[in-house]
Amino acid sequence: QVRLVESGGGLVQPGGTLRLACAASGSIFTIMTWYRQAPGKQRDLVASATSGGSTTYADSVKGRFTISRDNAKNTVYLQMSSLEPEDTAVYYCGAVTWRGSTYWGQGTQVTVSS
Repeated sequence: QVRLVESGGGLVQPGGTLRLACAASGSIFTIMTWYRQAPGKQRDLVASATSGGSTTYADSVKGRFTISRDNAKNTVYLQMSSLEPEDTAVYYCGAVTWRGSTYWGQGTQVTVSS
């Protein structure tokens, strides 16, 4: 079965860095994504990466976050720098299989606070 396991969240001070990782298993994944959801808000796309290497970013994170994936390990990373309190949210890994089905991880909390 498909399984996504996230890691790397935590508490960081403004201006700091964190790296999230999401290990996927159980299928071939064409697109891997990171979304985030702050309290009382909808879940929004942060970044996505295709198996071919194309990436997209939300305007709010461009220049600060970098998504990368290791296709051999079916793992996607989100390197976050210059973190701001507004980046505080639960971050979810999402993956689309070659059949077009979407799966989600359990989420990892990122808190940016002094």
